[in-house]
Amino acid sequence: MISYQEKLIALWTVFLLGTLFHTQLGLMPLFHGQDIAIADGHNSVNIAYILWGMLGFFILPMLAIVVMVFNDSKRYRIMHLNLTIFYTVLNFLHFVLDLKIIPIVWYQITLMIVLLLIGLLLNVVSLQWLRADSQYKKIA
Repeated sequence: MISYQEKLIALWTVFLLGTLFHTQLGLMPLFHGQDIAIADGHNSVNIAYILWGMLGFFILPMLAIVVMVFNDSKRYRIMHLNLTIFYTVLNFLHFVLDLKIIPIVWYQITLMIVLLLIGLLLNVVSLQWLRADSQYKKIA
């Protein structure tokens, strides 16, 4: 039987790969000097801040995966569930904002829908893990 941690690690990995693909779809043309559809508010923002933000967005799930391998505590499960909910909210907002960029880039929208669905599944499995008995208690 697959543990909740294994399911969550697989889901976070798929989520991060999808996020990487979404990022590359937007950044690759930008790095090659090609114009991409970016809302006017983004044009005034230094690209370094965007890249630092993306790095933070990647690091939190990476840390969640590492900690999950070594920690099965109730406190961590609660923190993890809150993290998945936070990412679901961010993904929903990102999806809504992507719909406002003209022209609408449908392959990006499709990917955001997939990422949002994976995020919802992360929420469900994380909640199940929170409600499950600790495997350390079962061993003792």
